[in-house]
Amino acid sequence: MQTAPQKPESRSIARTRDFLKQIVFGGNDGIVTTFAIVAGFAGAQADGTAQIGGIGVLVFGLANLFADAVSMGLGEFLSLRSRHAMYRTRRSQFEGTRSAAAVRRFLLARGVADQNAAQVTEVLESHPDVLADLAMTFEHGMTDPDQESPWVSGLVTFLAFVAFGSLPLLPYFVGGVGDAALGWSVATTASALIALGLLRWRVTEDPALRAVGETVLVGAICAGVAYGVGWVVGG
Repeated sequence: MQTAPQKPESRSIARTRDFLKQIVFGGNDGIVTTFAIVAGFAGAQADGTAQIGGIGVLVFGLANLFADAVSMGLGEFLSLRSRHAMYRTRRSQFEGTRSAAAVRRFLLARGVADQNAAQVTEVLESHPDVLADLAMTFEHGMTDPDQESPWVSGLVTFLAFVAFGSLPLLPYFVGGVGDAALGWSVATTASALIALGLLRWRVTEDPALRAVGETVLVGAICAGVAYGVGWVVGG
């Protein structure tokens, strides 16, 4: 019986999957962080969001948005650079017999017969680079990061943070504050979280309800904390 050929993966989905961690991490943090400013001001009703004015929310929100976006982008860059350096340092230790021993230990731990493990290791010893890469994966759970560019990863994180994080501020660009602007901000924030959840679902093929539900739940918890702090401080 022939199986139906699988639909080839589109290039856009493949590229999105490559940077899913940066998009979800930066996008979710951008949404939550920026809405925290809006929710904090809304919670501090005694001192008056109305007295601060829409321009005040925008100033604080945009300053926070871009400062955190730069911090997140550079943090991703430095994190990946550090991972590259750590990988090279540890990989240099896996040469010759040490790599073979590490791979053989892994195979034995997974239930491969000793004779078969010895045969596989012997074959791999003629490919020392492959053997060292496998040893790094088995011993430290690390894969070769050379295909990941720290600059590109940092830029994707920055752009995701700004793109998603700017949505809670959109209602304030038309001016004014109050229940109407706050309501629209809640709506745009929820829409952004749903869009991010749908992106997770589309790329990972996890159940849609779980992908969207988890994303919205995390955002709602963080927004609720921000509103509560503003309410307590503002009296």
